[in-house]
Amino acid sequence: MIPFEFVVIGKPISHQAKDRKRLKDWKEKVRKTAEAYWQGKLPIGDLITVVITHYYDAIPGDESSVPDSDNIVKPVRDALNGLIYVDDYQITDFISRRRNLNASFRIKGLTPALAEGFTKGEEFLHIKIEAAPDPENLF
Repeated sequence: MIPFEFVVIGKPISHQAKDRKRLKDWKEKVRKTAEAYWQGKLPIGDLITVVITHYYDAIPGDESSVPDSDNIVKPVRDALNGLIYVDDYQITDFISRRRNLNASFRIKGLTPALAEGFTKGEEFLHIKIEAAPDPENLF
């Protein structure tokens, strides 16, 4: 079941968006995409780590049109709640990243999900859910 990863193609919508319909549509897109990859499995009941990487398209040095990482996280977490995990209290570790698609990348171990994102030629989110680290072995 985990690690589990998938991509959502398109520009993410901030939880602060004034257009509530666009936000609702974005959450539905995230959930439907996750459902397609998850394929009817029960939600994970264990503690987990969630990593979201936003691969955005912007002119280097001018990222004014790119939503803040912290504002795109909540809609994704909400969309996955009850589907991938029982409740988001299970997320012990959360990593949010931003990467400009116009940069150079060196990728080791390219996964099929990440390859799918890069081959579409537009912005996307890469979402990965994995087991939480053992709290007794963190340091």
